[in-house]
This record gives sequence, structure tokens and C-alpha cells, in this order.
Amino acid sequence: MRILHISDTHLFGDGSLHYGMVDTLAALDRVLARASSLGVVDLVAVSGDLSDDGSAESYRLLAGRIAPWASEHGAAVVYAMGNHDLRDGFESVLGARETVVEVAGIRVVTVDTSVPGAGYGAVDAAALDRLRGVVESPSAHGTVVVLHHPPIPAASALLAALELQNPSGVLEACASGDVRLVLAGHYHHAMSTVAEGIPVVVAPGTANSSDPIAAAGTERATVGSGFAVIDLPLEGDPTVMFVAAPSAEDGTEIFDLDAAEVERIAAAAGPKEPR
Repeated sequence: MRILHISDTHLFGDGSLHYGMVDTLAALDRVLARASSLGVVDLVAVSGDLSDDGSAESYRLLAGRIAPWASEHGAAVVYAMGNHDLRDGFESVLGARETVVEVAGIRVVTVDTSVPGAGYGAVDAAALDRLRGVVESPSAHGTVVVLHHPPIPAASALLAALELQNPSGVLEACASGDVRLVLAGHYHHAMSTVAEGIPVVVAPGTANSSDPIAAAGTERATVGSGFAVIDLPLEGDPTVMFVAAPSAEDGTEIFDLDAAEVERIAAAAGPKEPR
């Protein structure tokens, strides 16, 4: 299975610029154009923060770009909810927030990690039970899970405050069955590791690029877009490639938040009680 993994498109229904600077629809167009040389692709996985304003029009814009690209390349498409997404807009255009499909002999499951009104993520007990119920029934060649908030630690203080609140529960549910790969977004930079024996891949952001080595306690983002390409054989480990989709503005600073501002945002959008 070849997967094009895109995340954090942050589209606006009215064409607004992200942080007043970035045309996110143009950024998505660059990503898809850069990926056009891939040839046959089995799956396009878009792992959350699809919209920035939650409008139905933003999701229509997304589907209007993704669907033709996927059709041209022979790919199925799955979408996951992110913390910026709104359920009504998402469901009205893209359908169910949690799905199970089979692609090229491999099961693909989407999990909704969003918490309405919050920046952090969580998967409640009922959703964990549903996930276990799916993955504990073996698929022919295993399962890929697609979600927004990664079940692995963040590199920066702000993103750490907006992490998935029960990563161990999600990983344990995945490990209870035949999950071979977890795809996530949220962090806006490439990351790859193995957790509970399962490869976890975080795609670069489409809308912007977070700086994973910014000064401790701060949060910095620049113009930059990218995506991941994953080759998952029917048996064995995935091969992951991270690819940039450059523009003339790459590297331009979008924001550089000091520790006080990071703490303010974390208090507003993070969990009210420590996990």
C-alpha cells in the first residue's frame, strides 16, 4: 500500500489568510502538485485540522481538491477530525467522523480525537472500546489507524499542553489488535517513532511549519508545507519519506511566541485538570 499522508490544511471557506499571511488553499495546491509524480497511490489520508473556520464551504474546498487528485491516482480517501474542525461542517460534507474501510487488503480506521472547544485531544472510553472491537478482529493484512492528535509526546511546550490526553489508552487499544501503523498530524512538523511496537508517523503541516527546536518554552512557526509518503507492504515494516512542497516564502516567520504567551494559550486551550 502506498499512502499520501497530508495534514493540517487549515482551509477557510471565505478565502481568509491563515494568521493573515498564508493562503492555505494555495499551499494545499502546492502539496498536491508536488505529489503528482507519485503515480498510483492506494490511499490519501488527511489527518485533521482540515478547516480553520469549520465552515461547510471549507470542507467543500478540501474535497474539491482531494477527490480529483485521488481519482486520478486511483486512491481511496479518508479524513480525520482535528481540534480546529467542527463536527457539523465536517459531517455535512465529508460524512462520518469515524470510519472503517479496506484498501488494498489493509483495513483503515479513522478515530476522532477532537474535544469540542479545546485544542488538546482525547478518546473516550466508548471510542476506545469501538477501536478495540474493530482491530481485535483480524484483517487480512492488518490495520492502519488515522487520527489527529499523535499518541506520542510533543517537542514544544505549547504542543505538549495540547497533546492527546490518553495516549497510553489509544496505543494499548491499537496493540490489542492488528494495527501496523498510526498516522497523525497536529504538530505541524515531521516526526516518526515506534510506540508500543507500532510505527507512528506525524505528517508535516500544510498550512505552516512548526519549529521543533525553538527555544525552550516558546513556540515558533514559519511558512512551509510538506507531506509524507508511506509504503506499507502486505507484510513487514513501513518505509516513510517526508517531502517538502516549497514556495518562494518558505522560512518566513509567522509567529514567535514567548513563554508568557505560550502559557496563556495553553491555559485557554489546554485541559483544565492535569492528566
